[in-house]
Order: sequence, then C-alpha cells, then structure tokens
Amino acid sequence: MRSSDILIVDDEIGIRNLLSEILQDEGYGVAVAENAETARKMRLETRPAMVLLDIWMPDCDGITLLKEWSRDGLLDMPVVMMSGHASIDTAVEATKIGALDFLEKPIALQKLLTTVKRALSYSKQQENTVFSVDKLGNGEVIRQLVGQLTKASKQDLSKTILLTGEPGSPFLLVAEYFRHRNHAWIAPNKEQWLKPAQDWMKAAHGGTLYLGNVAEYDIPTQEAILSVLSRRDNYKVRIVAASSRPLTELIVHDKFIEKLSDEISGINILIPPLRAHIEDLPNIIQQVLVQLVESKQVKLVRFPNATMKLLRQYNWPGNFTQLRQVIKSLALAADGDVVQPEHVNYILEQHQIRYTENYNGFNLNVTLRELRREVEKYYFEYHMYKEKNNMSKVAKQVGLERTHLYRKLKQLDITFPKTRGSSNVASQEDNANDIVDDDDFE
Repeated sequence: MRSSDILIVDDEIGIRNLLSEILQDEGYGVAVAENAETARKMRLETRPAMVLLDIWMPDCDGITLLKEWSRDGLLDMPVVMMSGHASIDTAVEATKIGALDFLEKPIALQKLLTTVKRALSYSKQQENTVFSVDKLGNGEVIRQLVGQLTKASKQDLSKTILLTGEPGSPFLLVAEYFRHRNHAWIAPNKEQWLKPAQDWMKAAHGGTLYLGNVAEYDIPTQEAILSVLSRRDNYKVRIVAASSRPLTELIVHDKFIEKLSDEISGINILIPPLRAHIEDLPNIIQQVLVQLVESKQVKLVRFPNATMKLLRQYNWPGNFTQLRQVIKSLALAADGDVVQPEHVNYILEQHQIRYTENYNGFNLNVTLRELRREVEKYYFEYHMYKEKNNMSKVAKQVGLERTHLYRKLKQLDITFPKTRGSSNVASQEDNANDIVDDDDFE
C-alpha cells in the first residue's frame, strides 16, 4: 500500500469492491481490508492518505479501532466512518474521537466523491505542516518555544537563527519550523560542506539553509560554511544553525571561528531540555514509538502507568536522542505488547552510564582533582575571553585579588598577557606562591 492510497475497511465484499471501483475510476489509488485486524496491519505498514472505515464489523467495530488508533498515536490521517445502522449519537462519538466525517449507507455517489476530495485535501494540509507541536509536547514550556519561533520567522532574513540546547536536543525537528512546502530546504551534512563547487546559497534561494549542529564541526568545515555565508547577500535565504555547546567556550579553546560565531548568532533561541517539560513525556513517547513502528524498527507496544511513572522520574541527560534510543530498546525488550516496569531500570541504567561518562564535554572517568583542574581551566579561560584579557576585570569577575589570580593561572598553565609593569606582575606571582595553595580552591 502506498502512502497516497485510500484505505477502505469493510467486512462486506460487495461494498469494498464497489467503492474501490468507483474511486479507482476517479484516478485514486485504493487498498482494501476486510476486517479490523487487517486494517491494523496495513496501518502499521504505512500511513494512508485517508481511511473509509465501516462501523459494524464482526471482529472489532470501527469505533473501537478508531479509539485504538487515537490512543496509539496512529490517527494522523483523516478517517471517514461509514454505516447503514448508526445513530446520531454514534456519529457524534466518532467525531469526538477524531473522525473527520460520517457517511450513511447506501452512500450517494456525489456525496462519496465530495467527502473523499475534502478528506484528501485535509490530508495534504497535514503533510504540508512539517513542524508539529505534538512532536514536542503541548505544555507551557513548548508553547513559549513556539512563540519564540513564530516571532523569529517574521524577522528579516539577514538575521540568522541560532538554536541552542543541551546535547541530544531535537535541533532538526525545531529547525523544520522554518521549512515550508514548495520552498527549498537545504541541509548539507559535514562531508557535503567540504565538497568543492557546491553553491548551497544558490540551491537554497527562496527557502531555508540549515547548517546543522555547528558545535560538532571541525575548523575546515567551519571555514567552508563561512565561505558560503559570505555570499548570503545575493540570495533570499533563511539561515538556521544549531549548537549543543556554548560557542564562546569553543572559541576560547580555538575550536570555533569567532567570525562564524558572529555570523550565525543573530537570533538565539534556547530549546528547553526534556526534563523541563516532563509532563509532555507520555505524548512524546507515543510520537517516537509511532515513528519507530512505521519505519519497521519495532512492534507497537504499550506503556502501562507503572512503566510511564519510572520514565517520568528520570532526568534524561541525553534529552530527545536518548529518549528515542531508550524507547526503541524498551520496545525490543518487551514481552508481548506491554513494556514492563522491570525492564525500565536496567535499560535506563545502561543509558545513564553512556550519557554521563562525558557530561557536557567533561570526562567524568578521571580523579576529582583532575576534573576540578579541567573545570577551573575552562572557567578562567572563559572569563579572560569575555573580558578581552583585561586582567583587572577578570579578577573582579572571578572574585580574586590580582595576585591570587596570576598565581592560579600559572598553576593551570594558562598563558596570560604581560602588560606594562610586567616586572611588578612577576613579583606579584612570586609573592602569591607563598599565599595561595591549591587547597584554597577546593
């Protein structure tokens, strides 16, 4: 079954054949299912453009199947219910669950064609909405994020949008807010940036150029991107970038080009970590599960309340990337179609180890003294960069006397500028040797 097909679900072979012939004559692709069980399997194989669903079937009635699809996050296509014996109350119930319309048998030809046309039009509108708030949640935190995205989309194209967040944040999903049907969407990977004769700005003209997570790119890739952006004035392109680490931190350690940082830091939008809107977790899990099922990576499973409670109590250091991996692991480990609570703790423990060995760029598999030295070095280098090596300002910012500051920088092997009065500075360092000890920074 192709994604453009109309799926007809009816236990009466005569009605299935009649509706199929009529719609095929109109040029539509059609697939048929004789019962709810077959319809379930076909829905998991792909998303039909629309479904004509009979209410009364021997194995499972259409209302129950509609409820199942709604509960499992599979009701993302228009469904038109059909019946020759249903009451008004049944039609109202189906509409409340999520059915688009209701057709009473025997179905008039014109009524059928009009309803199918409207349903397919609605389906196309859903496909054209690339960014779905449901994929991130619908709580206050996500509503605020969408508000920022909406505001940013109205800004001048000269302002690049920089999405920031923790490692594992759904950068691509959020970036696709700026993706529109019938407009270019160009998202080169790291290898493609380095290929010669690639005019990405020209390819993205009138649309969006997504740079990806720039924090993961090496200097040659950054230089290639900077070269492309130098031609931005000649094209009407919305540029969106993402970063999972502070660019100032990368610049300090010569891992990022400062000019590129200036180019892409027009409008900064922070993607909240998953733990900041944990109330959205059940909805997000269902969305992730549906994607995995439709891509045939896992079977459809259910998460009982006890299992969901454990998942809600977790802090998700790897955010959406980790969530997807955990859901896939749980679905594969499930006995039958239910994810049991006892599987959760074991799988979360394995992922916790993976995501905390190198937390936010720091290696946690070292001694406390080594880790402290690494953190302190980042800390002082950051403030020196921020204050442009004005040591008086740095000392004030970090809360140390200059004598103590110079001593600490020397202990950390940090090179600092020698200004006028260098001999005095050296004297201050020597004096500091007798004043400051490592233990003062415990």
